[in-house]
Amino acid sequence: MSQDRPFDAVLIVAFGGPLGPAHVRPFLANVLRGRRVPPHRVEEVAANYELFGGVSPLTEITQRQAAGLEQRLREAGLNLPVYVGMRNWHPFLADTLREMSERGHRRAIGLIAAAHHSYSSCQQYKENVRDARRELLARGLADVSVTYVDSWYDHPLFIETIARHVSGAIDRLDPALRPAARLVFTGHSLPRSLADKCRYVEQLTTSARLVAEQLGRTDWTLVYQSRSGLPTDPWLEPDICDYLRTEHDKGLPAAVVVPIGFVCDHIEVLFDLDTQAARLCREIGLPMVRAETAGDDPLFIDMMADLVRQTYERFRVFPPLPITAGS
Repeated sequence: MSQDRPFDAVLIVAFGGPLGPAHVRPFLANVLRGRRVPPHRVEEVAANYELFGGVSPLTEITQRQAAGLEQRLREAGLNLPVYVGMRNWHPFLADTLREMSERGHRRAIGLIAAAHHSYSSCQQYKENVRDARRELLARGLADVSVTYVDSWYDHPLFIETIARHVSGAIDRLDPALRPAARLVFTGHSLPRSLADKCRYVEQLTTSARLVAEQLGRTDWTLVYQSRSGLPTDPWLEPDICDYLRTEHDKGLPAAVVVPIGFVCDHIEVLFDLDTQAARLCREIGLPMVRAETAGDDPLFIDMMADLVRQTYERFRVFPPLPITAGS
């Protein structure tokens, strides 16, 4: 590949989600492999998915992101096809990389669909890509190297996207409640043993602070949702439902829940926030609205294109080193 064209494709790496009721338990088996989760908890989560017909919107939204990104790049003069590879369900990373290899792609720009870095939200995906590349070589296919974009938890277009969505949520509150409503940012909870080894909490806090500052709001907090695992294991707290109940008792007039740790809607947003937290708020009489995730907002896709262009131009000058699939 010439120095003028350091990459020939883009790979979006995402979590994946079931596409129907029959997929739910096989999908959860993939998600939970190697983790200590009680069987009854697995069944509880499966029931949550079944409330929504066994379909997660994540895959469809990610495909729309990919289509929008490819169009943006084409408009910018970069003919880079955009592929989607999922960690836990179809299209699996191994299948996507095999397709890319068979189509002649050799160097891809990787974009992991998670803004905040932890082992489970970043490094694990890179390990999955590495394993998929090893599988290519084992099949006798040509390798597809992947060079990742820079961190984007504080990217101005990401912050602006979320700020606009928060503003739209505030507008759905009774006008009398809007000035005193608290922004309650949420991220996926992690075991403290993992969180203490990365910048996950720091990056979530930075994203939340930047959104609040852009909106001129000083009353905000960061809480967590979707914890799993053994009850005896310490995880990041407070849990959003515990927090909302406690703060309502202290006089909180209204809450704007902002799932800033999630790139697009999936079951953990639809159930944990739109179903469980919303039900709690109705029961205790706390006015609550939920801001939309970034999803396929055109401004967010602009950010994705900016990240890809920056990576492309940087390595046009300094071509990426040949990193093998086994490294």
